[in-house]
Amino acid sequence: MDLQLDGKACLVSGASRGIGRAIALGLAREGARVCGVARGADDLASLAGELAAAGAGPHATCVADVVTPEGAQAAVDACVAAHGGVDVVVCNVGKSFARSVAEMDDADLQRSLDLNLWSAVRVAQRAVPHLRARGGGAIVMISSIWGREAGGAPGYNAAKAAEIAIAKAMALDLAKDGIRVNSVAPGSILFPGGGWARRQAADPAGIAAFVARELPFGRFGAPDEVADVVTFLCSPRARWVSGACVVVDGGQSRAF
Repeated sequence: MDLQLDGKACLVSGASRGIGRAIALGLAREGARVCGVARGADDLASLAGELAAAGAGPHATCVADVVTPEGAQAAVDACVAAHGGVDVVVCNVGKSFARSVAEMDDADLQRSLDLNLWSAVRVAQRAVPHLRARGGGAIVMISSIWGREAGGAPGYNAAKAAEIAIAKAMALDLAKDGIRVNSVAPGSILFPGGGWARRQAADPAGIAAFVARELPFGRFGAPDEVADVVTFLCSPRARWVSGACVVVDGGQSRAF
């Protein structure tokens, strides 16, 4: 299937590793022109080489912290400068902190909201005028199954639920502009340097028991398995999908 992404200008935040990196490469393989954004210059330099090999491009990278208003603006500006506009935005930043309500204080909850919610909202809002100028486009926010049901760190749970709600609200507001907005809820995804890789290294037996108990296919998901779904949602082939939250978890979650 031709996803009709050839030449589209795609901004991907959190693109230096894991799910974000897989999404950036997936879009590049479909002929899109990618602007990958992250805080780490070294990882972005590595990504730049992989993007060049994945698709003709041209591609770009931008070192920016999209948790801040200034960083979010810099990310959008970099995509516009490199590609002349923005057609697709993928907001992919996330991290959990305190593991219980008893351990969560004001600062911890604020960090969770800034990193998991505001990073997405700020980039998306700043990109909207450019999407509108192109006559429409797509925004995808990477949430979590813990944004759909109880689980994980409480601040992360709250922030990711809010991200799904904001994506839905934006979808309704921006439909008149031809802009589709969706969220994606991955389950437990394993990649080098990620949280599950660290836990697996620290407690192999405990993580093996978790996999056997919680993951119906008996394994973690892979970043590419999320990226394939996101790439489709970014494409004109998904033109009648907006306001949805698509679960990519191998049956892990319990919600209907």
